[in-house]
Parts: sequence; structure tokens; C-alpha cells
Amino acid sequence: MVNSYQILGTVQNQQKNEKEMNKKHKSLLLWFDRVLAQGLLRQVLMLIILMLVIFLLSTLLLHLSGSAWIDYCEKENISKWVLPFYLLIVPDAFDNFCRSGLVGALPVFFACIIYIIGVIVFTGMIISVMTNMIERRVEKHLMGHIHYLESGHYIIMGYDDIVPSFINYVFKEDEDAYVLLLTSAKVDEITEKLRKSFKADQMKHIVINYGHCTNTEYYADIHLESAKQLFIVGPRSLPAHDAINVECVDSICKYLKQTGSTQKPKSITCVFNDMDTYSAFKTTEIFGEVVALGIDFHPYNFYTEWAKQVFVKRKYADMGNIKETPYSYPTVFGNGIGPKDPRYVHLVFVGATNFAVAFATEAAQVLHFPNFNYNQNLKTRITFIDLNADREMHEFITRNRHFFEVQSYSYLDLSDNKDFPEESKGFHRIMPKGDDIDFLDVEFEFIKGDIFAPKVQNEIRTWAKEDKKQYLSIFLTMEQQRSNFVLGMNMPDEVYENKIPVFIRQDLSDNFVTNLRNADNKTLKYVTIDANGKPQPINRKARYANIYPFGMNETIYTADNKSLKRAKLINYLYCTADYSTYQFAGHLVLASIPTDKIWKEAEQQWNQLTAALKWSNLYNSYTIRTKMASLRAMRNLKLNDTTQDTLPLSDFEVEELAKVEHNRWNVEKLLMGYRRPRSEEDYYKAQDKKMADMLANNKKLFIHHCIRPFEQLDEVRELDREFARYLPWIIEMTEKNDNK
Repeated sequence: MVNSYQILGTVQNQQKNEKEMNKKHKSLLLWFDRVLAQGLLRQVLMLIILMLVIFLLSTLLLHLSGSAWIDYCEKENISKWVLPFYLLIVPDAFDNFCRSGLVGALPVFFACIIYIIGVIVFTGMIISVMTNMIERRVEKHLMGHIHYLESGHYIIMGYDDIVPSFINYVFKEDEDAYVLLLTSAKVDEITEKLRKSFKADQMKHIVINYGHCTNTEYYADIHLESAKQLFIVGPRSLPAHDAINVECVDSICKYLKQTGSTQKPKSITCVFNDMDTYSAFKTTEIFGEVVALGIDFHPYNFYTEWAKQVFVKRKYADMGNIKETPYSYPTVFGNGIGPKDPRYVHLVFVGATNFAVAFATEAAQVLHFPNFNYNQNLKTRITFIDLNADREMHEFITRNRHFFEVQSYSYLDLSDNKDFPEESKGFHRIMPKGDDIDFLDVEFEFIKGDIFAPKVQNEIRTWAKEDKKQYLSIFLTMEQQRSNFVLGMNMPDEVYENKIPVFIRQDLSDNFVTNLRNADNKTLKYVTIDANGKPQPINRKARYANIYPFGMNETIYTADNKSLKRAKLINYLYCTADYSTYQFAGHLVLASIPTDKIWKEAEQQWNQLTAALKWSNLYNSYTIRTKMASLRAMRNLKLNDTTQDTLPLSDFEVEELAKVEHNRWNVEKLLMGYRRPRSEEDYYKAQDKKMADMLANNKKLFIHHCIRPFEQLDEVRELDREFARYLPWIIEMTEKNDNK
């Protein structure tokens, strides 16, 4: 007897087969419409093929009727290959065939069918109708009104110049994938834009459909629920771009709830253009509905992602080099900074644009070093140079008010047109009010002046000479690409001679800057004359050997999966810690747990986190590369020597990296909107444990009692030491997972 499980299995197999057949049918339609849309010759060819098929069908029908029709051909002296055409085309041919008296009923019946086919196909009116149908279908295809993809595809909603980077990301992950682009722009114009970036075989995997991203009526046509991933892009030039994208996310949630489908996209990547909007989504649960549906939500900001590529991943790849090794960016901290290094990191941003603000904020999050523990003047210094630096300074301070409540900053006005004075006024230091200030390891400077003016040029020249004092990097982030390029090609000689990295923002392609650097990246003989009049040859590279492009639209978007995995492991360690002793689970305990179970639990715990805590773990993860560079410097290893990364840390190394971690954490919390507690809110001033526990709840209101120097912490500082001890475990676990 057939049981219910067998019946269910049979039904499921039938549904699967029907789905596969339907998918093949859609693929065939897509091929057919693309052939028709490629021009008149293709359409004529399709008609010829149709005629050939009908001729073969007619011949087959005559053969099935017997051999009497062959006798008729011999008597009438007609070729047996010509008769099918006669019956299809010549109106009298069927009448003569029937009246001949040489054929029976069956040949006449089949001849009648052939004649009717001929009337339908070759009558002028019918041909006109067919031609019109073809034209209409071609028009609908070219306008994006025909839908082909039903499952397993990637959907990009809205078009912008960064769309090709997302498409390239998809093709890099799966070269056979299909990408559906939903846009309300003219499909033919979008097609031409994409053809500049993709080859013909890649274009075959890109389907463009017309539709409005916020209108749920279009979602069923594109089978949104069956897509693998969604990318909500939208035109960033619109002032309401971010609001429209938020509405789009809400519409998607509404649609998925209404359909009740068990299928859902794995993730939604949503682009936010405004820095303040993007920052707000790091600390609020506005997209809790998406997470509740079991979908990963990834806010994306073009400027911030570029900052991560420069400071964290340190790589970029041109679209044309999708399968080649990407180019590498240099570090902004030399070969790694150890505790005794006398130099500080100095980043100079020319032009206070979105790029500058994003890069400066991300740099403040990840650039923390152990030499600050010994000399608190060795702060990471971030300088803005702009003609409107005073206004930009006030806006930046307002955005990060809690940071500047505890950290001083500097201001210098070099905007007048007089020659550079013999005695400079110097920087004006603005100090915050209160006690226990200036304990952060990051500081900001603001210079008002024209970057092309002699005063500002002289300031850069002075910095470039101080290679024993600082690690200097210059970022040209002005709005006009031409200004960035002109300045990048004409920096003071000291910048090129001292190998100062100069990062030049480019709009589209990196080709010119990259090719210029490659051409000058050669070792040459530089000769000087010593005090005795003798030549002193020195090996040195050419002028533009240290210029690097960034900010191009035509680059490949890459997801930093390594940092995400490390962030999940960091959260796992804190979730399984014993907070009575401030100890993690223990290496022996972790070693006894199957790695698959650890990753599964880490994923579950990650999905339960608030947005703010997710970002906190991510920023911690981003700094692991910087911390490991410092650790290698402490061990006298080269920057990229990873041979000792999984070895245990000494007590000295643990203590140094624990302080680095807390310094990083202080900056992270302040830049994310947390503030230091006022006197009446301070956990450390509570008289008893119960009162202290009540004050600890203020963290939900973004008031954190641990925002203070490392030395002022109580036993909670042991967690920072524990994190340092478990860095090798995090790295090893991530490497094992990457190799699967």
C-alpha cells in the first residue's frame, strides 16, 4: 500500500519538475525575445526558419498519407519536393490536387491541413498581424515589460553609477548568476550604460525590468521572494534618496508578510547616501522587521565602504580586472607601531567633503596603537584643510558632540592673502570643560585656507620633512576631480622625496593614477655630493611611486566576510563569558566544543543583537588587522608575516593590547553617540552594588560609565585582557572556516 509520505514525495517531485520546465520555458522566451530585438535581419531569419519548419511539416504530412500523392506528382510532372510549397502558397494547387482523381481521402485530408496552414501563414493580412505581434513583443522586451526570472536570481532596485560594482560582486560570487535590475529609468539608456562595463556574455545574464521600487505591484512580476539577495540602490543624486530607500525596505517587508511565502531573500543591502542617516541606522532598530523575517540587513554607504577598503582591507580592483589580483594600498602606519615607536599617525584630508568625513570617522575607529600607552602625546592626528574649515569644524563637532566633550581640538587660520609670516601664530587649542579630559588617543585639527596657497603648501612641506616624528598620509578629497588630480601631480617636492602616500579621489576609473604609479615604481640611482665633494648614490623611486586612487564608481564592491565572521566570534566570547570573574569560557572548554556548534551558536547570538551592539563588534573586528600589525612589530616581525599570529600572547603583550582595545572602545562609543556619565550618573560613585546596577541600566540610553581611562576602570578591565588573550583563537577559527 502506498503511504502518505510516498504520495507527498511524488507530489513534491512533480512540482519540482513543473518548476524546472517552467524555468526552461522562461529561458527559451528570453532567448527568443533577445534574438528578435537584435534587428531586422534576425526577424527575417526567424520568418525563414518558420517557413522551413512549415515546409518540413507539410512534407511529413504528405508522407504519412501514403504514396498516392507521389503518383500525382509524376503524372503532373511536379517534383515531390515542390508540391508541399504549391499546396502552401498557390491557391489553385489544392483544387487541382483534389480533382485529379489520383488520390484518396487521407491525402486530401492532409492536403487540406497544409492548405489551411498556408492560408493562415502566408495571407498578407495574417503576415501583417504576425509582424505587428513581433514588433510589439520586441518593444515590450526593450522597455523591460516582459519578466523571465523566477528564482535564484539577484535583484538590484534602482539605478546609479555604483550599480555595476554590485553586479560585478554578484558575478564574482557566481559567474553563472542572473541579475535583475528593476528601474523606472529608460531601459534602453540603462542598457547602453551597462554595456560600457560588461562584455556581451555578461550582458546575457543581466535582465532589466521597468518598475517602481516602492510599488509592491511590481514585486510579484520579478518574484522578489525567490531572489537570493536584494540590493536597494536608487539614484543617489536625488535629495530624498535615503527616504525613498527606507520606504522601499518597508514595502518589501509588507509584501513578504502578505505573500506568506516560505522563500525569502538571504539578505538586503540598502544604500544610504547621507552620512547622518547612515550613522543613525547603526544605533537604532528601525529595520527590526527585516531581521524578524529572518533576513540579514546590511546598510551601505559609498564613502564609508571606501574608507574600509583603504584602512581595513587595503585593496581595490578595477572592473576590468575582476579575475586578477587586486591592487594593494599601503598602511598609514608604516610597518606596524610598537610600544616604543616615537612616531604618531597623521592623516591630512584636503577638502571637508563626505569622503573626508567618512574617512576621518573610520580612521578614528580603527587606528589605535600601543605607543600611546607610554606617551599620550602620540595620538592619531586627523587634520582637515578647507576654505570653509570653520563652518565644517562646527558641523563635525556637532555631529560628534560627545567625543569633543572629553577631547580637545586645534584650529589654525591660514586664509589671508599675505605672505607667510616669519613667526606663525600656530594652532589655537580648544579645551573641553571638566576633569579627566584628553584621555582619548585620537585628536582632530582644522585648518582654514586654500590648499594651493603658499601658507598651506608650506605647512604640508613641514609635515613631510618630519618623517622621524610622524607617519604622514595625504588624502585629496575635494569635490572636483580635476583639483584633486592637479594637486596630486604637483605636491611639494618633500612629499615625493619622503615617500609620503598621496591618495587621490577619482570619479570613475583608476587607470590613469594606477598606470602613472606603476610607471614610476622603479628603483633609480639618486646622487648627492657629500661634504668632501664626493658623489653619494642613493637608491630611490621616481616621483609618483606613492600615489593611489580611491573613490572610483567603477570598482568592485566586496563584502568583508572575514571581519563579519570575526565579529560574530567576538560576540560569542562575550556572550559565554563569566561576568562574576570577567573570564571567557576558557581555551580547553572551547577546544572541547565542535567548531560547527560554535559557529551555529555564534550565528544565533548575532541575530539577537541590537544594531548598536552589532556595529560595536564589527568595529572591534576591523581593528584586529591593526592590532596584529602592532603585535608583529612588538615581536620584530615583518608587517605581513603571519607565522606567529596564532601563538599565545605574553603577559606584556596582553597588557599592551588590552589598553589599545579600551582606547579603541572609548572612541567607538563616543562616535556612535554614547556619552560619558555626569557626576550624578556615574556608576563608579555609587555607594552600594544595588545602586550601581541601577545606574548600569543607563547604557540603554547611550550613557556608559566605562568611558574613562583604562587605569580608572575596576575589575571589568580584565575583559580587555581576555580579549587580547583570545585574538589567536579568533584568527585561527576564522582561517579554519575560510578553508572549508
